[in-house]
Amino acid sequence: MIIKEATSAQLELYFFKNQWIDHDEKVQQVSIAGDGNMNFVVRIKTNKKSFICKQSAAYVEKYPQIAAPENRVQIEAAFYQKIKSNTKLQQMMPEFLGIDPEYNCMILEDLGEIQDYTSLYQLNKTISDSELISLTDYLNELHQSFQKAVADDEMANAALKKLNFEHIFIYPFLEENGFDLDTIHVGLQAISMPFKTDLVLKTALENLSKNYLASGKHLLHGDFYPGSWFNCNDKIKIIDPEFCFYGCPEFDLGVLLAHLHLTNHHHNAIELVKNNYINFSTLNLALLDGFIGVEIMRRIIGLAQLPLNMNLVKKQELLDKAKILILRNNV
Repeated sequence: MIIKEATSAQLELYFFKNQWIDHDEKVQQVSIAGDGNMNFVVRIKTNKKSFICKQSAAYVEKYPQIAAPENRVQIEAAFYQKIKSNTKLQQMMPEFLGIDPEYNCMILEDLGEIQDYTSLYQLNKTISDSELISLTDYLNELHQSFQKAVADDEMANAALKKLNFEHIFIYPFLEENGFDLDTIHVGLQAISMPFKTDLVLKTALENLSKNYLASGKHLLHGDFYPGSWFNCNDKIKIIDPEFCFYGCPEFDLGVLLAHLHLTNHHHNAIELVKNNYINFSTLNLALLDGFIGVEIMRRIIGLAQLPLNMNLVKKQELLDKAKILILRNNV
């Protein structure tokens, strides 16, 4: 069953066999839901309800030339099933409705025609203090409620983690990676080269990556950036935890803070997050800075590009800042 190739009749039969719809329920509309990168995601509307259907294949949906673990949606389903025990987290995410591991297909609550926060990259908007506190509260609840005394291999998500590792720590810093950054922004390839050839930076990145790859004690979302945040009736909802794993909380928090830099938020917004993160005083701040820095750099000179409305001078400034943050990492 390949969802994007199926007819309405085939979908009805498939959904009925999985007990996701009733015998007399008809598929009336299938439409693309959002601008996802990793998976094929559609909104299914029947004569009785609507829901989101997500299917993972052996490649990245947006970049079919990139291989990816075919069963990744099963890891995401495991995350949703795990957080069901936490009311606060459940209220901030779509409800998990079912998983078919044979065809790597999952269904979720339809949150409606809502917008994510990627409009922040246009740099003409800011996120409110209350929204920042909600985002930080989500991480507080996730990291504290699902914390282990000893690290183990639960939800290791090794294959997807390895793919993400390559696109965070390796691919952006290869001198020849087949991706001409001038196709994104003329002049970007030239300003990227000093970072791609910096051996001191690469050594620091190698050390930093070991912390990303290691098993940890806290459940992480794994991709906590504006594309995973949605505004739903003035309340923030979080989606797409497919990169989840048990690791160090500095990673999730670092990604959040990196995107505040990338969306041109002022120092007070960053301090607000830090002040509201419950166990901030216990974090490894050099590690946190390193994760902030590498997330900034990979979003500017890596494949996972953002709709950044930013000139080259500002990008250069952010890259320089990111390098300083990474080189603070002495772990």
